[in-house]
Amino acid sequence: MNNNFLNDIDKGLSNTPKYLLSKYFYDKKGDALFVDIMNMPEYYLTRAEFDIFKNQTQNIIEGLQLNKDTFFELIELGAGDGTKTKELLKVLDTEKYNFNYIPIDISQNALDQLKESVNTELPHVKTTTKQGDYFEVLGSLKQSNHPKIILFLGSNIGNLSDALAKDFLTKLSDSLKSNDKVLLGLDLIKSKNIVLPAYNDSQGITKRFNLNLLDRINNEFGADFDTDLFIHQPEYTEEEGIARSYLVSTISQNVTIKSLNKTFHFVEGERIHTETSRKYNDTILNSYLENTSLKIIDKLIDSKQYFADYILDKK
Repeated sequence: MNNNFLNDIDKGLSNTPKYLLSKYFYDKKGDALFVDIMNMPEYYLTRAEFDIFKNQTQNIIEGLQLNKDTFFELIELGAGDGTKTKELLKVLDTEKYNFNYIPIDISQNALDQLKESVNTELPHVKTTTKQGDYFEVLGSLKQSNHPKIILFLGSNIGNLSDALAKDFLTKLSDSLKSNDKVLLGLDLIKSKNIVLPAYNDSQGITKRFNLNLLDRINNEFGADFDTDLFIHQPEYTEEEGIARSYLVSTISQNVTIKSLNKTFHFVEGERIHTETSRKYNDTILNSYLENTSLKIIDKLIDSKQYFADYILDKK
């Protein structure tokens, strides 16, 4: 039994307002649904960052100041299926850079699939996977003395609150050595008509992705959530620059979780906050970096100016 997950469920559903952590979206079904989300027409984020990795690969390599004569570790936090990263791996492999690719993800299923695909498509790339969440792995970064490149793509940091994101970047900075680099992918602040459909697609895939979290709790912990009695509700304003997703109870109801031996009451219209996705600009990122030793040294933007990959240097 995943006791961390169970404890987080108890904490989130006992809170006012209720919440569930988005990192638990990713079981086998959740992984597959997120791949579907990335391929849907409304979800611009993956395409925008892929545009950068596909068409500005040499700019990434130059920005990261990589040297063919120096071995380095290419560490990816929240690697997922690695589609974008493979564009960089292909060039590094072809041009004979000396490195070890270390993808880290909370989903062992995603890591297994990624390692298999990299081994098949790029057999010369040494790949070492690590399972865990972002905060858990930061301490282990200090165990190696090799130069490090940290990839944190997909605007995944946007799922953290501002306070947690600042804390994360401070701990990441403290875990790195001088001249190590971070490539940080951030979704830029845009209008509502572009952002909101990415979290409320016409095919209802994002809705199923969110509701699958309740199915996962049912399957793993003997809960009796009726997903037909919850609706998916995303919100976003350009002024705030934060997209949020909620699951909303359509009736007054009780939900029992056997593994907790507890029942949670929902009033009609009560919301469970499932995900935050902040959007960024230079000012917001610099405010995050104030108490770190990380400095912006380069910024790559996709052709539609939707997304930016910032390159940070550890001073």
